[in-house]
Amino acid sequence: MKSTEAEYQEIIQHCQDLFTKKNQDYGTSWRILRLPSITDQLYIKAQRIRTIQEKGQQKVEDAIAGEFIGLINYSVMALIQIELLDTTEPESDLSQAYSQVVLEVQELLFNKNHDYGEAWRAMRISSMTDIILMKLLRIKQIEDNHGVTLVSEGVKAGYQDIINYSVFCLIQSNALQTN
Repeated sequence: MKSTEAEYQEIIQHCQDLFTKKNQDYGTSWRILRLPSITDQLYIKAQRIRTIQEKGQQKVEDAIAGEFIGLINYSVMALIQIELLDTTEPESDLSQAYSQVVLEVQELLFNKNHDYGEAWRAMRISSMTDIILMKLLRIKQIEDNHGVTLVSEGVKAGYQDIINYSVFCLIQSNALQTN
């Protein structure tokens, strides 16, 4: 079995490659999106995963793994938007920003993974999907409260957790693993 670090890197590399290719196809058109719009896009993807899990079948052939990859990349986009919120100039290449975001998220994952002893490996993918949806509902509430929280982490932590749970789901499903 590969180490968590190796599995994480493989998945993130795949996601970043896809992000880069889509950036070549579409440019940075997604930068027009406000954070609540990105949150809603994330919600749609997570809800589709849950619906397919509950129904046990799907009618659109897009793989669930692609939805988890979308959750990762849209969460990275949200984190980039937070960093570049005041920037109005279009960026032609955000690969460095992507790398910086995932490096920070990866560090968080490794620290939490150390403290929790890889407990996620014993979790069901359906439970992690529910946690992702819960995180999204929390983010939506914080957005509705104009970013004000009394005791809770902000939206940044929610997006970071969504990335990490999505990576865990992809690792558990072996969706990107090659033998």
